[in-house]
Amino acid sequence: MNFAMYAAASGAQAFGYVLILLAGVACVAGLIWAFRFGFKVRQNESAPPRPDEQPTVPPSGPVRETLEMREPDEVPRAADGGERLTPHQVGNARSRRADDQRRPRWSPGSSGSFGGGGGGRT
Repeated sequence: MNFAMYAAASGAQAFGYVLILLAGVACVAGLIWAFRFGFKVRQNESAPPRPDEQPTVPPSGPVRETLEMREPDEVPRAADGGERLTPHQVGNARSRRADDQRRPRWSPGSSGSFGGGGGGRT
């Protein structure tokens, strides 16, 4: 082995170290830029609401969750029997309060879940 091979190898190795150092400096510069950019954006945003601007409880008291059984309304039918209704003609799927407010329970003899291992309905 001669001196030229060592010099060439050390030059390539030094170039690699310089390249890694430059990549690190670029990453740090990018992070600093991103932090400063985020800080400027945050300064341009409106301030958080003051305590007197926060929502308040209605005079009737806190709103509670209501549990009720619902059933779907009938789907409107087309004027003549041969024409179909398009989705925008049908509108949103509405529901109404059910007359029977008892919660539905599992049928006797059913397993209760898919793949539950029971015999299922027979």
